[in-house]
Amino acid sequence: MTSMMGHTRWTAAAAIAAAVVCFAAGDCGAIPAFARKYRMSCTTCHAPAPRLKPYGEDFAGNGYRLEGKEPTRHTFETGDSLLTLVRELPLSIRVDAYATFAARDGQDQADLKTPYGIKIMSGGNIATNVIYYIYFYLSERGEVAGVEDAFIGFNDLFGADLDLAIGQFQVSDPLFKRELRLTIEDYEIYRTRVGATGTNLTYDRGILASYATPFGTDLVAEVVNGNGIGAAGNIFDDDDWKNVLVRGSHGVGPVRLGAFGYLCNAHEASGTAYVANEHRYWGVDGTVDVGSAIQLNWQYLERTDDNPFFLEEGAGRTKTRGGFLEAIWAVRGELGRSFVTFLYNYVESDVHEVYPGRFADTNARKTSLDYRAEALNYSYLLRRNFRISTELQYREIDEEWNVAAGFTAAF
Repeated sequence: MTSMMGHTRWTAAAAIAAAVVCFAAGDCGAIPAFARKYRMSCTTCHAPAPRLKPYGEDFAGNGYRLEGKEPTRHTFETGDSLLTLVRELPLSIRVDAYATFAARDGQDQADLKTPYGIKIMSGGNIATNVIYYIYFYLSERGEVAGVEDAFIGFNDLFGADLDLAIGQFQVSDPLFKRELRLTIEDYEIYRTRVGATGTNLTYDRGILASYATPFGTDLVAEVVNGNGIGAAGNIFDDDDWKNVLVRGSHGVGPVRLGAFGYLCNAHEASGTAYVANEHRYWGVDGTVDVGSAIQLNWQYLERTDDNPFFLEEGAGRTKTRGGFLEAIWAVRGELGRSFVTFLYNYVESDVHEVYPGRFADTNARKTSLDYRAEALNYSYLLRRNFRISTELQYREIDEEWNVAAGFTAAF
């Protein structure tokens, strides 16, 4: 009976996946804001969307402008040289929807995440070298998540290749951008928090400066609050310390290598005093392009916390390490329609050993932060801005299999 029920559930999951793929086959019939502005295909910057090609990276780094190709129809002629007034507010919408099936410990579960997320995005020029970008999560797992990325950028400051962004963004953006990955499986090490300390490498508020040196080395510095982008009162930072990240990377031919350090501190009230947790990251990463069809990305980092649970006595130092390996194959080249992605995630931490009781109290569903998972994703472009995909995931520690199928549409 159990075998028959399992077979029935797998059959149902396959039917759900097929239904999602068939539903996704409709023509999206529209193109995102920057492609609309310049009347170009999504392939100019993406391979496939949302993943950026080098040209797309350059376009973003140039303040969302194509030199010598700015369409006069895009702005009003106001007679005021100090005003750049666009005719229409550039808006784009992204929709992600999936059907999933999970098998763990003999318990199977099928789910329809339709939609999983809906984002409204806008970005463009306020002036020649001043840009903005914002996206609003209209729906994330059934809730209004609100604004995530939101910043004003200044391009080519002082006549140098120096850019500045002020607002909220992901701390990990100079490393690898989570929002541009093709897999449903995330870059887990960027999301990992240790103990009662809220720091990770996702969203925060602050300032990001980047400089491209004449000899090919890119330098990035960030200063952020360190407590994320949650609701705040009159004071957004909950302590006096600012977290500081410094990164350098250099590319030679098809290989780019980088390294970063991130110094952090957090405080929490305990009785009549404040207890601090000094913590820090360091890491290395790399990208290798094998021709125009294959790209390999890897990340390794370590994090050390002196007092992750803010204890007045008996604090112990913890170490968390991890990273990921990602391989992307454009089966028929960048202009093709088929893409295969493999992602391996690895996280290891001793926090559950150093603080066994504390960890159990704050993580009822987990015995440790350790995480190892593989994901294999196949994506196919029905349209340049409509991607269907199926993904097989395996989480080693939980011995859990997941199958997902769905679509990403941008218009």
